[in-house]
Amino acid sequence: MFHRKPLEERIAERQAKLPPLKEGKHFEHGPAKFVFVSLLVAVALMHFVGLAVVMHFYS
Repeated sequence: MFHRKPLEERIAERQAKLPPLKEGKHFEHGPAKFVFVSLLVAVALMHFVGLAVVMHFYS
C-alpha cells in the first residue's frame, strides 16, 4: 500500500540486520520472559504457602 514493501519483507530485512544469537544466552521476547519468570515465582510461592498451611494444621 502506497509503495511500501510487504510486511514479510520488512520483517525479514529487520531480522537480517540483527547479530547472530549466542547459544543458550537469549530469550527472544522480553515480555514473554517476564511472564514466564513471574509465573514460575508465583507457582513456587503458592506451593510454599500451601505447604506452610498444611504443616500448621496437621502438626
